[in-house]
Amino acid sequence: MKRRELNPDEREAKLVAVVRQLLAEEINEGDALRILRRDVLGLSQEAYAKLVGISRRTLSDLERNRANMTLDTMNRVYRPLGLRVGLLPRQPGMLERALP
Repeated sequence: MKRRELNPDEREAKLVAVVRQLLAEEINEGDALRILRRDVLGLSQEAYAKLVGISRRTLSDLERNRANMTLDTMNRVYRPLGLRVGLLPRQPGMLERALP
């Protein structure tokens, strides 16, 4: 069964929800990438890997948190989702103060 395509507002809401889960450490980076690739962009691993210029196997490893990627590669992988890799405080209190 084909998934219903999200409208721009639904895509943004899903993106924000996944980023919040990631920041709350409810999911990891690989889970976030997989959810966003499938649910926001509606792309297969093969199609997304081709879009960002990596192998499907590398994307699979990233989604399972088994890859050791460079910062450049990670930013390339997250760019189609409107995200970039950055530094965040590890302590929840500091994180709350750091985010607007």
